[in-house]
Amino acid sequence: MLDIKFIRENKDIVIAGAKKKHVTVDIDQLIVVDEKRRELQAKIDDMRAQQNVASNGIASAKSDTERQEMITRMQSLKETLRLEEESLQSILKEWRGLMVQVPNVPDMSVPDGDSDADNLEVKTWGEIPKFSFEPKSHSELMVENGMVDYERGAKVSGFRGYFLKDDGARLLWALERFVQDRFMNREGFTPMVVPSMVRRESFLGTGYLPQSEEDLYKTQDGEYLAGTAEVATMGYYMDEVIDKKQLPLKFFSYSPCFRREIGAHGKDVKGIFRVHEFFKYEQVVLCEAKHEESVRLHETLTANSEALLQELKLPYHVVVNCGGDLGLGQVKKYDIEAWMPSEKRYRETHSSSYFHDFQTRRLNIRYRDDDGTLKFVHSLNNTALAMPRILCQIVENNQRADGSITIPEVLRAYMGKDVIEKRH
Repeated sequence: MLDIKFIRENKDIVIAGAKKKHVTVDIDQLIVVDEKRRELQAKIDDMRAQQNVASNGIASAKSDTERQEMITRMQSLKETLRLEEESLQSILKEWRGLMVQVPNVPDMSVPDGDSDADNLEVKTWGEIPKFSFEPKSHSELMVENGMVDYERGAKVSGFRGYFLKDDGARLLWALERFVQDRFMNREGFTPMVVPSMVRRESFLGTGYLPQSEEDLYKTQDGEYLAGTAEVATMGYYMDEVIDKKQLPLKFFSYSPCFRREIGAHGKDVKGIFRVHEFFKYEQVVLCEAKHEESVRLHETLTANSEALLQELKLPYHVVVNCGGDLGLGQVKKYDIEAWMPSEKRYRETHSSSYFHDFQTRRLNIRYRDDDGTLKFVHSLNNTALAMPRILCQIVENNQRADGSITIPEVLRAYMGKDVIEKRH
């Protein structure tokens, strides 16, 4: 959420930012409603002050007649105040509804564009493999090697259901142990296992509600199932004041994740690239309210994910997301996409974003600066590892002519072998 004072004073910038993100919100109406809110709040504050004066006057009245006159006036004032407070609640409801629709202002370096097709490549790494044969898809390879069972997955779990088994399960667990070893020993990161069933407040705070509600699973008790460990991790310090000396706070968070994938029907229907239930390790950072610090940490988190792909020897590129491919709260976002030989294109494995105080203002996460003022911290997040998706790129890039799969060198000690041999 943006500061309403910032919105009032920088209306044109906010409108331009919403336009760049292709978000429809009536900023002029918000300012009109905000003016009503401020006027009514000032009126209510004045009436409450009058109440206090009247209460003191009643206590010091010199006669019963004078006291009764004051009580009568106070009762009238009390009723008027009650009606004004009801009006304020109605205005506040409209005000909050408009406020949560206002997107964060994207960084000047964010390119214009409508969708991910307009994202701008800023870096490539690694050699795209050249095969002497037509490469198979991960779906074919994993079925042929007994690593996955889609039919029984659909029978048990429904559309996009899957069972990872044998070397499919072993490869996923090897990846987990590899990433845990890399990140849990990384300086400054606190490892956490976080809830995947989360109350509405954290989804509102992180910006996934109300805009993305249709893509979330909801329980009969009102909680939601998170699609990323970011949601619960950001709720950890909700409504708290953090000691500045603790900043930056860095978390390496894990949770099962769930997404309905509304709007993705017909996309990636085969294989494990796009599924309803998956697992994620997430980097989440809270830092001082300085743009330069957010930018520095954004590059650091992105480099962490790049290092992981480099160790796995997966060719990838980094794109900066265009305005139309940014979420409501993101100031800037990188997607890291690894090569998919069967599709002859890069596909996303990681995303890296910073938000300034958009999320923390909603979640009320603050720190006291050196001059004593309370400030909202800045927040960032970045995928450390999303599974089983990354198995797609690992399997495809390491396939051999006979259908066997070479295990990346850094995973061999965890797997106990060098090759997943083709089943006959």
